[in-house]
Amino acid sequence: MVDHSLFFVVAIAATFFAAGLVKGVTGMGLPTVAMGVLGALISPLAAAGLLIAPSFVTNVWQLFAGPTFAPLLRRLWPMMLAVIVGTLIGSSLLTSGDTVLATATLGAALVVYAAYTLLARQLRVPMRLEAWLSPVVGAATGVVTGGTGVFVIPAVPYLQALGLEKDDLVQALGLSFTISTVALAAGLAWRGAFQLDNLAMSGLAIVPALAGMWAGQLVRRRVSPATFRLWFLICLLLLGAEMLARPFV
Repeated sequence: MVDHSLFFVVAIAATFFAAGLVKGVTGMGLPTVAMGVLGALISPLAAAGLLIAPSFVTNVWQLFAGPTFAPLLRRLWPMMLAVIVGTLIGSSLLTSGDTVLATATLGAALVVYAAYTLLARQLRVPMRLEAWLSPVVGAATGVVTGGTGVFVIPAVPYLQALGLEKDDLVQALGLSFTISTVALAAGLAWRGAFQLDNLAMSGLAIVPALAGMWAGQLVRRRVSPATFRLWFLICLLLLGAEMLARPFV
């Protein structure tokens, strides 16, 4: 259960505003920022429960903003199906009650994502490999999603490696994040960890998340998205490292 004191309500609102701001500037990052910041304040399980509503609304918006939903779904459905199965399996970690392990795992996921994005070269996946690689990547993404509440590893690098056009990539990310959000909610509900009071607070978090996205779109016109993304990833790397090291200090 989430503490409903004034401090935590303000912290939740500020977190989702910041997460929406990042998404508005970069086109992604709301679940990652929300889980990273809230996971440092409350348990990753409680943070995941708060994530559901704002993540669903903002990602559905992104999903249906593009023109190629049906072709993308036909191309990516094996990956999406595997995301659902992997998330249901992986949710056993997030709901296990081992907060120390869940926090360290969340920290590791943030470090891997930030370090990979900062250091790795852009990959290219030939279309002939998609038939078997998409389900593998989807299952791995699902396990990470179910275990940490973070949707990006390895889905984002894989989708970026498919050579999609810019608008198609944004829509494909929206599809992956929407499916991951729904699957995470289903996994938490299946294991009896989806609390109604958290859902109400999650619904309220939609407002600062949307306000942050609007502000992020304004910031994007004035600040280089590449520079913003660089500092965002550095902060995410440091936050993840702190969470990963927490059990040892």
